[in-house]
Amino acid sequence: MSVDIPAGEGDGAPLVPSNGRGALLVLAAFAIFSATDAIVKIMAVAIPAPQVTFLVTAAALVLLLLHALATGRTRRLVPRQPALAFWRALLLALDTLLIHYSFARLPLAEAYLIAFLTPILVAVLGFFLLRERLSAIGWVGVLVGFAGVVVALKPGVAPLNLGHAAAFGSAVFFAFSLILLRRAKLAETDEALVASVLVVMAPVALAVALVSGGLVAVGSPALAYAAAGGAMMLGGHALLVRAFRVGEASVVAPFQYSQIIWGCLYGVFLFATPVEMHTLFGAAIIIVSGWLVLK
Repeated sequence: MSVDIPAGEGDGAPLVPSNGRGALLVLAAFAIFSATDAIVKIMAVAIPAPQVTFLVTAAALVLLLLHALATGRTRRLVPRQPALAFWRALLLALDTLLIHYSFARLPLAEAYLIAFLTPILVAVLGFFLLRERLSAIGWVGVLVGFAGVVVALKPGVAPLNLGHAAAFGSAVFFAFSLILLRRAKLAETDEALVASVLVVMAPVALAVALVSGGLVAVGSPALAYAAAGGAMMLGGHALLVRAFRVGEASVVAPFQYSQIIWGCLYGVFLFATPVEMHTLFGAAIIIVSGWLVLK
């Protein structure tokens, strides 16, 4: 799952910077997000992907509201810049819907490696939309990144489907959300950063589910999966927010690449998906390209 959290002092109290602590927190966050993605993939076998997104997101939102009510911190759920929070949340809602659809159609590792194009897309969009500088090495990194996708997916050899297009669309929406945040810095509470995404994502997912074929009946096992996925989604967001509070973004963000490990492990043990060497090789190329873009 892809998310973006701006650094800031939204909690109102200064935090002691620590890249080491930030790295540990973000590793835990992405491990939890990968577990959430595995639950989404399991649920999507019998339930349409947009409805799965709605169920998991609604569960996360309910848990967040219950926590805020129990601790008397409901005011912290309200963003200070509602317009910016809404557009960011809408982009992330579309990002989540598309990546969840791709999980239903692709192995987790394959969906992840396409999502890893986000840093490369941010660099390209920043160059054209924000007139940000991109060095010659950075442009090499952009080309290498797309070459890595070609190596991993083997177009013309292995069949491509709408899952691949959805994963790429997810990376594009995520990149635009990051570009939006570069135009204005947020200083929100942790709760507001998470709540704004969930409040927008739940009704958008419900609307897409209704338009794309309606809702299907779900039983107790599916609701239990949704509750577990919602709790993990909420926990992952909370850890990610905290990681970006205490660590530098340039240090913390690249740990998203750790999801390829979880994607391969879940693929093998939960979905009997073999680990293909061309997938790992392509992922390695994309990771190197992301490093070059940051140079």
